[in-house]
Amino acid sequence: MNINDELTVEIEKLSNLGTGIARIDGFVIFVENACPQDILKIKITKLNKNYANAKILEVITPSPHRIEPFCAMQKVCGACQLQFIDYEYQLELKRKIVEDAMHSIANLDIKIPTPIASPEIREYRHKIQYPISQTKVSRRILAGYYKPQTHEIVNIKHCPIQPKICDEIIEFIRLKSFDFGITGYNERKHVGDLRHVVLRVSSATGKVLVTLVVNSKKVFPRLKDFCNDIFAEFKNVSGVCVNFNTKQTNVILGAETECVCGKDFIKERILDKTFRIGSNTFFQINPKSAENIFAYVKKYIKSNFENPTILDAYAGVATFGISVSDVAERVVSVEESKESIEKAREVLELNEINNVELHNTDTAIFCNKTNRKFDVIILDPPRKGCTQESLDEVLRLSKGTIIYVSCNPATLARDLKYLCEKSCHVESIQPFDMFCHTYHIENVAIISKI
Repeated sequence: MNINDELTVEIEKLSNLGTGIARIDGFVIFVENACPQDILKIKITKLNKNYANAKILEVITPSPHRIEPFCAMQKVCGACQLQFIDYEYQLELKRKIVEDAMHSIANLDIKIPTPIASPEIREYRHKIQYPISQTKVSRRILAGYYKPQTHEIVNIKHCPIQPKICDEIIEFIRLKSFDFGITGYNERKHVGDLRHVVLRVSSATGKVLVTLVVNSKKVFPRLKDFCNDIFAEFKNVSGVCVNFNTKQTNVILGAETECVCGKDFIKERILDKTFRIGSNTFFQINPKSAENIFAYVKKYIKSNFENPTILDAYAGVATFGISVSDVAERVVSVEESKESIEKAREVLELNEINNVELHNTDTAIFCNKTNRKFDVIILDPPRKGCTQESLDEVLRLSKGTIIYVSCNPATLARDLKYLCEKSCHVESIQPFDMFCHTYHIENVAIISKI
C-alpha cells in the first residue's frame, strides 16, 4: 500500500473520533465522512506503520443509514462530523463508541443502553465560539469554524444547529466592524483587534449575551462604540461584554471580562430553577439535553437516599448542586472559577436556596483539606477527566456512591478502571446525546464502593 493508491473498501464501524474504519488484510484505514456499511472507492492520503488515512473518491454503495446532510457546509466546516448519518443510527454508533471504550480501556463487561436522544437536533447549540480573521486583499472579516486539522476559518453565514439570531448577530459584526475600524485577528503575526466572538443564548428567554474577545488590555473608544451599536441593533441582546486576551495561545477567553453595556449574564431555566450564565462561566451548550441529565441524577438520588449530604465537584455554576438541592440535606459545591462561583451565589439567592455551600477552589485541593464524608459525590470534570490523586481523595470522602458525569468516553473508561482497581463497582452507564451530529457523547456512570 502506498500514498495515492486507490482502493475499494467497506466501512466496518466508526472510531472514537467519528471516522470510518476499513481494513485491508487486517491493516486499518481511517476514512472521513464514512458510514458503517458504506462501500467506497478511496484514495490513501497518509500512510503510517500501523494505519492509513484516506479520503472518499466515490460512494459505490451507500450505507442504508447515509442521508443528505441538512447543512451545505457539513463537509468543509468540521463541526458536525456525523450529520450525513440518520439520527437514530447516530445514537447507536455513539452507544457502540461508549461500549467499545468500556471494553477495551476499562475491561468492563457492561451493556450500554441507547443514548437518551436530544429533545432538539437543530438549533440546539446555545453557546457559539467563532474565531475571527480578515482576508489579505479585500479585508473582509471572516467568522466561522476551523476546517478539520487546520486553522483556516470557514466563513459561516448560516448554521442550522444554532439559533437563527446567532447568524444575524455574526453577520452584523462582520459588516459593521469596518465602520468602527475593528480589524480581524492575524494568528500568525499576533496583530488585529477581534480574536473571537462568543455568544450565549438562553433557551428559556431567547436573550443573547455577546462577548467580543480582543487582542487588547482595555476597551478603546471605537470598540466601546461598536459594542453600543450591537446592543442597540438587537432587542434580544441582553448585554455586550469585552474579554481581554493578548496572549499567543489557543485558549479562547482571557482571565478578565468587562461588561460594556447591558447585563453581563443571561438567565436559563433548568428543573424549575433559574440560572445566570456569564461570558466565562461553564454551562452545557444544549440546555434541554442537560436538563435530561440533571433530572436523571436527581431521580436516582431521590429514589436511593433520604436527605443525603452531596459533594458537587467541578461544579461550574453549581448546576448539579442546585438541581438536586431540594432532595438533599446539604450540598457542597466546589469550583475553581471565581466568576462561576459568583454567578452560583447569585443563583442561590435568586432561587432562595439555603442548603448549598460554595467553595472557590480546585476540587483536589478541597478534598485534600477536608475530612467530611458524603453520601453522594457528583463528579463532572473537564474532558481530560480526573487525576488519580483526585480519585483517591474522592474515595476517602465517599460513604459509598459516586456519580461520574463525563463528555469523554476514553477518559471516563480510564478513570472507571482505576476506581474498579480500588474496590469499586460500576452499577450502570447511561449515555445522553448532548452534541447532536458529532461523535461526542455525554455519559452518567453510577459507581458504588464495595
